[in-house]
Amino acid sequence: MTYLRFDGPETTLTFAAKVARINWFLMLLLVALALIGMVMLYSASGGSFSPYADRHGIRFAVSLVLLLGLALIDIRIWMALAYPIYAVALVLLFGVEFFGATAMGAQRWLDLGPVRLQPSEIMKLALVLGLARYLHGAGEIKKLQSLIIPVFMIGVPFFLILTQPDLGTSILVGAIGVLMVFLAGLSWRVILAGAIASAIGLPLFLRFGLKEYQWRRVQTFLNPESDPLGSGYHILQSKIALGSGGLDGKGFLNGSQSNLNFLPEKQTDFIFTMIGEEFGFLGSIGVLSLFILVTMVGFYIAIKSRSIFGRMVAGGITTMFCLYVLVNVGMVVGLLPVVGVPLPLISYGGTVMLAVMIGFAMVMNVHIHRYSELPIGRSLFL
Repeated sequence: MTYLRFDGPETTLTFAAKVARINWFLMLLLVALALIGMVMLYSASGGSFSPYADRHGIRFAVSLVLLLGLALIDIRIWMALAYPIYAVALVLLFGVEFFGATAMGAQRWLDLGPVRLQPSEIMKLALVLGLARYLHGAGEIKKLQSLIIPVFMIGVPFFLILTQPDLGTSILVGAIGVLMVFLAGLSWRVILAGAIASAIGLPLFLRFGLKEYQWRRVQTFLNPESDPLGSGYHILQSKIALGSGGLDGKGFLNGSQSNLNFLPEKQTDFIFTMIGEEFGFLGSIGVLSLFILVTMVGFYIAIKSRSIFGRMVAGGITTMFCLYVLVNVGMVVGLLPVVGVPLPLISYGGTVMLAVMIGFAMVMNVHIHRYSELPIGRSLFL
């Protein structure tokens, strides 16, 4: 039998009350980033809305409506659905193993008629919800035995995504999960044991877990000049474009590296390089400032939430967003290996756009229901 127990000081909110609690400043920041994405995708197309900018704008508009709709759903319903959503995402990942579509040497997508789905993006959100639900009931983790379920919830999708192969996404999934468990509260004994296990396991993983092409990426990161026309081409061209932008850039639509197609994947993974080339250091700092503001608002919402579930969801989604930005920017400036992580809300891509906006729907939902106290333990049965 399925039932929900709605108890606590704030059990219901009217539709008008929910709308009044929408964080419009966060909405404005998301719109600003999406508009910057449209502008840069217009430039990436050589001064044309087709084929990138117009689709990006339509996807964002649809996702924005979806965000508002999901944000107004009662948070207790999301809590009740957390485990089923995680289970569905896990099934989809297993489906990729058997029925996945292959492109560019990787098997990462499911073809569902007119829709092409990348389950690894869905898993990031599902993992945040699932872990938030578990940690809400578990409380502070003081014993190693309490880590068995979180390690399982993180480890299974990590290895499924790694085998696609998609090292970048698998690392993001692992990092999101580990940071959520850390934020939930770990005793120093557990942290120390985990640090020792990581110190032992990481060299073994690097030695036996990486494929040959992944090893080449690490070697290219350490010395991109060793193969300037092969594996080092992406990062070298990115550095040239960023450096040529100077303080205030070459001007909109005047980026030589992008216009002459020296810059690879300029509409997706390396779009931040275009920002640096056309708008310079000042433009890059301006965009990064918007990302920092979104991160600050997200963590502020997490801190203000009365429930552990709300804090974990908002904190986990904000961590995911922050990691997207850190990995992408670190990649294009040469501080991290090239792993194919897009810049959220700016890079072209439908699945990532949808995942990010649904994630912020959850953050907005937590903000709207920040005073709701959710039951601990087995007060919600599925």
